[in-house]
Amino acid sequence: MTLLLIVRRSLRQHALSTTITALSIALAGGLLMSVWVVKEQSQRTFTQVNTGFDAVLGARGSKLQLVLNAIFHLEASPGNVAASDYEYIKRHPAVKLAIPIAVGDNLRGYRIVGTIPEFFTDVEYTPGRHFALSAGKLFDPSAKEAVVGSFAARKLGLAVGDTFHPFHGLIYDARNQHAETFLVTGILAPSNTPADKVVWIPIHGLQTMSGHDPRAATDVSAVLVQLRSPSAGFMLDIMYNKQGNRLTFAYPIGAIMAELFQRIGWFDKVLALVAYLVAIVSAAGVLVAIYNSMASRRRDIAILRALGAGRLFLFGAIVLEATAIGAIGMALSFAAYAGIVSAVAVIIQDQTGVLIETFAYSPVMLWAPAGMIALCAVCGLLPAWKAYRTDVAENLAPIS
Repeated sequence: MTLLLIVRRSLRQHALSTTITALSIALAGGLLMSVWVVKEQSQRTFTQVNTGFDAVLGARGSKLQLVLNAIFHLEASPGNVAASDYEYIKRHPAVKLAIPIAVGDNLRGYRIVGTIPEFFTDVEYTPGRHFALSAGKLFDPSAKEAVVGSFAARKLGLAVGDTFHPFHGLIYDARNQHAETFLVTGILAPSNTPADKVVWIPIHGLQTMSGHDPRAATDVSAVLVQLRSPSAGFMLDIMYNKQGNRLTFAYPIGAIMAELFQRIGWFDKVLALVAYLVAIVSAAGVLVAIYNSMASRRRDIAILRALGAGRLFLFGAIVLEATAIGAIGMALSFAAYAGIVSAVAVIIQDQTGVLIETFAYSPVMLWAPAGMIALCAVCGLLPAWKAYRTDVAENLAPIS
């Protein structure tokens, strides 16, 4: 108890330096945990989210671009797929379901994607869960109607019964407004998939929209494919990618997204390195704060020694003080972590429609605080050694 009282008194006596040091540790710990959790969750989410499809058939080009465009509604379409190619893969015995999509327009920055009603009725975006409506009904495939993803509806301020004019292109430009008027008939329930940030309309409505090339009125941008078996995917991969030269069959989606994270892995390492450096500098701040205060503590230490406190007792008190500052900082670091990850989650959802779990458990929430507190304890060894070596007679001499 005496040891704890001494540490408590010292922390209160040096409250300003303790607070500043603890806040720097909180920022370092929060940054370290945030980098780790965002990296883990992003990689897991983007390699597992496929909205219920096994593969994507599209124009000849990059598999990654095709998946980003057709599944995550990022990137530009590499080109069109002829109606005959869609009909062929739709009827292929290895294919369970083929859903066409068409892209090329936006609504104030949110993509408009043309598709067929089966996308909502026949597809399980996760096992046992279909895309459901929170309000209204599905669009009529022959009418100028729309179903809006939950995130897009909230951002655009759309509700059932509202109307809108699409804008040509994937980038919003108020000068490129189409003449057609679409009626919102339904709002999707949140699915935590990229579908949440899309405005869905009948594929025929997008293909025949004014300003689009009438020669491509029956073409599609890509075909989302469900397979009957994994072996079917490898068979179609050989047929389209190795034997053919017109189309690209992107399979499997998860492996293609994993390749993306391998390419940008260096960026994660840079962020982690920055977080580690900030942690080390913050821990060094504990050493500097306590060490610089040793001059004012010498007389107090000498008095404690004269009253019977042993060298090891004082050594332990200084190390415990450094440990306490680290513990206070890491307790506050969870607030910093929540703020950083919440902000990053909003950005990721805005760009992809996918929401990462801010407070999902990760092992980093155990080893980062433990490691940081241990590092602070180590940084307390030097000032503790200085306290250990304090000369009692010299520091009890009258101050002239």
